[in-house]
Amino acid sequence: MAILLAVGAALMYGSADFSGGQATRRASVLPVLALSQAVGLFVALAGSLLTASAAPGLADLLWGALAGAAGAVGIAFLYAALATTPVAVASPVAAVTGALLPALFGLATGERPGLLAWLGIASALPAIVLLTWSPGGSEARETRGAVRRALLLGLGAGAGFGVFYVAISRSAAGLWPLVSARAATLVAVTLVAAASGRSLLPPKGSRLLSLLAGFLDMGANLAFLLAARRGLLTVVTVVSSLYPAPTVLLARAVSGERLTPGRVAGLTLALAAVACIAAG
Repeated sequence: MAILLAVGAALMYGSADFSGGQATRRASVLPVLALSQAVGLFVALAGSLLTASAAPGLADLLWGALAGAAGAVGIAFLYAALATTPVAVASPVAAVTGALLPALFGLATGERPGLLAWLGIASALPAIVLLTWSPGGSEARETRGAVRRALLLGLGAGAGFGVFYVAISRSAAGLWPLVSARAATLVAVTLVAAASGRSLLPPKGSRLLSLLAGFLDMGANLAFLLAARRGLLTVVTVVSSLYPAPTVLLARAVSGERLTPGRVAGLTLALAAVACIAAG
């Protein structure tokens, strides 16, 4: 069950990223992020009330708030990296770092996956790199300073995402930690908008996509939370981090983007990784 939930999280994370990316082509990032996070907060709050989740303790709310703050930092680093540095460097570094940190945390706390699961993890990490790599060789024309900046921002983004995974998995009180996490993210976005004087209302052409991104992202968070409570964090995080696969497939189906040989190899490795982890 944990692996199925993790696969569901990956599918929804990837779909949310695609929807959010399409929305930001029609509006600036901040309004899209604000609307999607507000939708996520509403979904998490409604889910907590409808499922009659147990009242959260202070520790659960704090874990959730830490997860939300870390996720916001990760997003900020990632957007800065994608806007100002070579994508072929920043994106794979962020994705792999975000998968490795929780996996290492799981190992440090005593988790011990089986042999097949280890084989799946070993296949998943290069799959993430292949899926997020942007071919074309443009990074070779960049200065060393730009590449170094991409590396640092990618590490910062991955660290933020990794801390999100770890923090949200430490909570125990129903869905309330997700409410706390999303509230913290929304507060951070609002403060940034207030400091920069920017509007938080996206134009009409991007609102539906922003709503969809927020709904899918919260669905993914919910699936990940349930998976982490039922399985090994080491394994669940790696499977959930294969989210670039559905993004690539949606880009092919909706936008007609070409599947490069590297991304085909990444998709193949991703499927093999999930199969090994499920069998292990």
